[in-house]
Amino acid sequence: MKDLNKMFKPESVAIIGASSTSGKVGHIIVDNLINDGFKGEIYPVNPKGGEILGKTAYASIKDIPKTVDLAIITIPSVFVNDTVRDCGEVGVKNIVVITAGFKEVGEEGAKLEAELTKLGEEYGINIIGPNSLGITDSHTPLNGSFSQMMTPKGNIAFISQSGAMMVAIIDWSITSGIGFSKVISLGNKAGVNEIELLKYLSEDDETAVIICYLESISEDEDFIRTMREVAIKKPIIILKSGSSSAGAEAASSHTGALAGSDLAFDTAFKQSGIIRVGTMAELFDLGLAFSKAPLPKGDHVAIITNAGGGGVLTVDAMEKAGLKLVQFDDETKAKLKECIPDEGSVNNPIDVLGDAPVDRYKKSLDIVLKDEQVDSLIIMVCPTASADPDGIANVILEERHKFSKPIIVVNMGGPSFEDANNALRANDVPTYVFPETAVTALEAMTRFARLEDRSYDDVIEKVSDVDKNAVRAIFDKVTSAGRDTLLGSEAYAVAEAYRISAAPIRLSKSAEEAAELAEEMEFPVVLKIASDKILHKSDIGGVKVGITNSNEAKKAYNEIIANAKKAHPDIIPDGVEVQKMMDSGEEVIVGMIKDKQFGPMIAFGMGGIYVNLIEDVSFNLARGLSSEEIEKQIESTKVSKLLEGYRGEAPCDIDEVKEAIKRVARLTLDFPEISELDINPIFVYEKGSSALDIKIKL
Repeated sequence: MKDLNKMFKPESVAIIGASSTSGKVGHIIVDNLINDGFKGEIYPVNPKGGEILGKTAYASIKDIPKTVDLAIITIPSVFVNDTVRDCGEVGVKNIVVITAGFKEVGEEGAKLEAELTKLGEEYGINIIGPNSLGITDSHTPLNGSFSQMMTPKGNIAFISQSGAMMVAIIDWSITSGIGFSKVISLGNKAGVNEIELLKYLSEDDETAVIICYLESISEDEDFIRTMREVAIKKPIIILKSGSSSAGAEAASSHTGALAGSDLAFDTAFKQSGIIRVGTMAELFDLGLAFSKAPLPKGDHVAIITNAGGGGVLTVDAMEKAGLKLVQFDDETKAKLKECIPDEGSVNNPIDVLGDAPVDRYKKSLDIVLKDEQVDSLIIMVCPTASADPDGIANVILEERHKFSKPIIVVNMGGPSFEDANNALRANDVPTYVFPETAVTALEAMTRFARLEDRSYDDVIEKVSDVDKNAVRAIFDKVTSAGRDTLLGSEAYAVAEAYRISAAPIRLSKSAEEAAELAEEMEFPVVLKIASDKILHKSDIGGVKVGITNSNEAKKAYNEIIANAKKAHPDIIPDGVEVQKMMDSGEEVIVGMIKDKQFGPMIAFGMGGIYVNLIEDVSFNLARGLSSEEIEKQIESTKVSKLLEGYRGEAPCDIDEVKEAIKRVARLTLDFPEISELDINPIFVYEKGSSALDIKIKL
């Protein structure tokens, strides 16, 4: 892990490009460092020397009498790399490059940036930027940015790939009651990237939650494992932009058609334990909750409200989010009846009525929080004429100190709740205007709390009883023949080498050989044309099913060859494949599509001819895949209900399905040249399974 401590906790800072001209970036940064209370040494650097804002200016970083911990560069891009070299020669280990004009402006800028990256590596310098707005640390305090102000002190770290977004958030935070530990503008990520920052921040005692606005994710072959280590320590919430797409890229396989352009990011985040959000509002709503409330120990929620409608909305949102409504026992109900009028409700949600005085809220709160079934509590207050928002806020603050359960407050109004909201947020109680927002935040906290119980056994690494050499020989044969798609018999041989249960299929070159192979397999069999150039084999009479004897096999062979020549006189088929006919079972698909950043994505779902119509499919990344994730992948589909035994049907062999997923994942990791793989359908039986149609493209 990179040592970034002196980046955010420097004892000395040099501003290279410091200016005495008000309004220039080099002036603003010096001014921000001084006015926002930086306690270390400040060294303006300007070729003219002199004095800037009361600080002695040096002509060069080399003229400063001591090695500085952090240099902030604001000079024109053409001079940046020479300056970074100077910094390296005098031992500067942390640099923020504010300057723009690098890869974002074209080819020449990209060359400059590549050189900048090399300089950082050569001298062992941590570089944030270029094209960065800067960094802030409210605890140091350090405002090494050219924003107008520094955020309030807090425990949320914010990483932004957009400088404009960073400025907007800093401005907004002043009135939101939300404080930040660190705010970091990534810029072009020529040096330090978001993964390295996440590692650093996961160990930062001043940070409770990390939120990110990202437009891209840095390349990291071990992204899943890296992020698992980080996400278990601190909640990571990411708004990844660029999720829209006109549709999935055209792909020849079912799996390819099912995978959308943004699916890999969703899958990577899910398997890593990262929480992904879709809007800026959600990013900060969740950040607020994690920064202030303790984590729930379970998913059972109680609701106290002075408005029945708000309670109903909350229950609806909880059901969609998968949170459970506590069912109070008779003892808790009896206690609640003592303080709530008959017109109210002691069931969950608890309706304390619109005229509820502060004392009714206080007693209800105490009773509910003492109930061991309650993992978390949502309190709603509507601004009725008799409501006392400030008094209720004080009661909530009194009660929250007695318990370690999260309390989320929904103050459904505007100006009348301003003081109450400020008091609650200042004392670590998150508040929201609408119940749906509170439920979204609580669900994310509940999901994160479960991470501690997750098992990452990396089950794919344990698959070792495979024959890689056999598969390598098959792939070499296919590519040397100028093909990129395997014949069915070749795909079966690959499955056999990786012990994936499949219906035997062999290639015949004559009618007699077809009959012999069929005899060996035992009838009945299926015959089908063997050619990677003929896609729709059934349409041309290239498939014959239910062959029960040798004479039928010979006849079928000849008919298939004749039909193929008639339909495609320009194509010379490789022969006719003979496959053992299998009994029907529940049909599932296991497939793979290659993501250019995260590698193989394994699909599982309902198989057969309706796979693209039903779209009952879920994905996992192969790298780092655990047995628990395979189980959840299967459980997330509708076909899992059929496998478990639906309406009296006997359950199927789900362990065989898990085995197929594991082995396909191992195969696609072992052979990166596999671009697409489809096994559809796999017949799953009460005991065992059999893959019928296997397509592999290189």
